[in-house]
Amino acid sequence: MLKAIRTLLLCACAAAAIPATAAHAQGPEDLPPYKLLRSLQAIQDGIVLGDHSAAEMQRFMLAAIDKRLRESDAAVFDDPRNVDAAFIYAMSGGNPETLSYLANQDIEGNFDTRVVDALSHYLAGKGGLMVENLAKAVPEYRNSRVGPYLYLVLGNATAQQNPEKAIEYYDWARLTAPGTNIEEAALRRSISLATRGAMPDKGFAYSLSYARRFLTSPYASQFADVFVELAVVNYSEKTETKIQEILGFMDKPRQREVYLRIARRAAIGGMQELATLASARAQDLSDVADASPKALASLYSGLVGVPSKGILEALKHISAIPEAELSPRDRALRQAATVVAEEVLRAPNPESLTQATVSNVKSDVTMQDSAAVSGSGESPFATPASDAALKVAQPSAVPQAASPGQGPADPVLDAFLSTGRSKLDEIDSLLKGEDQQ
Repeated sequence: MLKAIRTLLLCACAAAAIPATAAHAQGPEDLPPYKLLRSLQAIQDGIVLGDHSAAEMQRFMLAAIDKRLRESDAAVFDDPRNVDAAFIYAMSGGNPETLSYLANQDIEGNFDTRVVDALSHYLAGKGGLMVENLAKAVPEYRNSRVGPYLYLVLGNATAQQNPEKAIEYYDWARLTAPGTNIEEAALRRSISLATRGAMPDKGFAYSLSYARRFLTSPYASQFADVFVELAVVNYSEKTETKIQEILGFMDKPRQREVYLRIARRAAIGGMQELATLASARAQDLSDVADASPKALASLYSGLVGVPSKGILEALKHISAIPEAELSPRDRALRQAATVVAEEVLRAPNPESLTQATVSNVKSDVTMQDSAAVSGSGESPFATPASDAALKVAQPSAVPQAASPGQGPADPVLDAFLSTGRSKLDEIDSLLKGEDQQ
């Protein structure tokens, strides 16, 4: 509440900060754009520092700045601060068409066409087309008001093609704008790129900086997602200490949530040790009355037991968890694990194991001849000793074409394998859908 009141007072003071010679001015439409932008920046920085109530004021300020920019005389942009305000407004969630409008109206050359073109492409979703030109122009703005925003944009535009270069741009952005929404975004995106680029040391360093500064940000859930991926992909005894250090900045509910996410990700990835450890930690952080977190921890620790020797106990364990304690995603995950376990436990059809061996073939073929033709005769795909032996073993069988390098096709076995493959494909599709949610 105090943060919300502070934000409202800040905006009120900005609206009232009008020179005495302009006594006729009544609202923000009479302020120069750069002063309005300062209020917007203060609001956005407050949001990532935990003042979530300022979101509505942010929308109001964006609309007020848009109107002020469009209604300003061309002479207003003789002041470079107002030109910078137009650029920053466009990169702070403003209307991209407003920047194009101002650039088209500019006859004095106040707007750098390189930056205008780069931002027009970027805001239109064509960031790859502007990287080269903006990379050449951005050093000139390194120490300017626009610099941190341009470095953030350049990092976003190069993230897919060159993660290491993008991290360099993010480093410049956050170091020239500490404590702001620019640093928050740069840190969060750097963690993701460090994970993808196999740079765990950088990833954990960025994660520690984020945990110290921005855990109250409305984007902290996105940080949790990328941090979980970083922790799981690079899990070891060495990183366990780093994970605990980073989680130490969180309260118990946040720590529990992160451990549950790690357990879930590890369970799906088949990382038994990590899934068990994270599940145990999540249970330890749960209150006695918190049934749902405990149920989730039990589910994830049970999932990793499905492909192990304790499959029966694991299946019984996850089946006993009440439906009401699981989200739709986790119910689907449990169902997939149950199907896998049931397929593993299902006894094969005895008929599919029928084969022609020397012991059940009544013919004049000797053991030596049999071994010379078909080996030991113990393989399910062993070739019969001879055509005569095949006819004796399967007198009513219909001849079928055999695959290269294999014996004759077994229709019962083929049906069993086809059914198994079909079910496993369904499970894979279900799990892929789960990871995308």
